[in-house]
Amino acid sequence: MADMGNIQASSEQATRNGIQALEAAFTGIMRARSDVDGTRANLSQGYQGSDGGAFGQLLQQWDEQANVILKNLEDMIDKLNTSLAEHGKQQGASNESINQAFQSSEAAFQALAG
Repeated sequence: MADMGNIQASSEQATRNGIQALEAAFTGIMRARSDVDGTRANLSQGYQGSDGGAFGQLLQQWDEQANVILKNLEDMIDKLNTSLAEHGKQQGASNESINQAFQSSEAAFQALAG
């Protein structure tokens, strides 16, 4: 049978790894957005015709989609961080219950031992 402590530690580490992966994705999207903004600034001077307008609309659409993705990433990161915090609270409550049970058994033993 699997050790529950190892399962909890493994689950906690998996959550931390998930947070790191989401943060890396967020950073990558922000970097790409910065690159696109730089390209947009450079090309906006040269693209004045209908092709420039279409290109500008494409970049605007990409920017809006990037905003949705970034918001969803932030939400997932927040939820995983909340999950970690709740896990910590639960772990603390479990430890407290164990300590109380130990103290009760210790008191009973002392009473019997006289």
